[in-house]
Amino acid sequence: MSLTPSQNQEGLRRLPDIPLGTHWMQEIMGLIWRDGDPSWVQSLPVWERSPWIENIPGLQLALKSPPPRLLASHLPFHIFPKSFLHSKAKVIYTVRNPKDVMISYYHFSKGLKIVKDPGTLEEFMENFLSGNVSYGSWFEHVKNWMEMKDRSNFFFITYEELQQDLRGSVKRICHFIGKELSSQQIDSVVENASFHKMKGNNMSNFTQFSDTYYDHTKGKLMRKGISGDWKNHLTVAQNEHFDRVYRENMQGLRMAFPWD
Repeated sequence: MSLTPSQNQEGLRRLPDIPLGTHWMQEIMGLIWRDGDPSWVQSLPVWERSPWIENIPGLQLALKSPPPRLLASHLPFHIFPKSFLHSKAKVIYTVRNPKDVMISYYHFSKGLKIVKDPGTLEEFMENFLSGNVSYGSWFEHVKNWMEMKDRSNFFFITYEELQQDLRGSVKRICHFIGKELSSQQIDSVVENASFHKMKGNNMSNFTQFSDTYYDHTKGKLMRKGISGDWKNHLTVAQNEHFDRVYRENMQGLRMAFPWD
């Protein structure tokens, strides 16, 4: 998550955070960065704490910030700045059950004014499964980034692991980035990175995102913060269809996820 972006990126877009688990990791990293002190994450919008390098304002802010710094991205591997391969930058890659990603993304997209209406869930699911959404195919995104999994500057974690053992996950992240926190500081990270705390933090819950780009009456970022919400939305037939596409796309990837 601490990255050095290239200054020669093409196709920069003004896109907001898509709720795939990265938003939670931004909060966790912001708290770790400040030794568990929540004052920073409570006083500065999340997109300023860890700017998005694929949109123009984010990249401009990132280039002004001296390293070490926190940056965020949803970019697929094939267009991600390759300068990080030969730098001291470290990448934390957060993956979430694609069914929950799709449901969360669908509800969030309802409020976006800068992309087309997501339509019905059935229509959105077909677009999601075919990769006809912002940032492209979830399957290709994960498969390509997983080729980095054995590199020392790459850390992979799932949304589900964060939910099951946030404290243990925070300790692993601290070890990866070389940050030593006391037990009390880790406790503070865990407490302030909880869904309840984030939902009540106006600097993190996306309520500060401009009405120009987002209709807050139609969608929101902090919705449920749970795993398995897809079960409340997909029919048996839709779930079986999703599973077939998942198996077809993920075959050959020799690793298991919590939802497999």
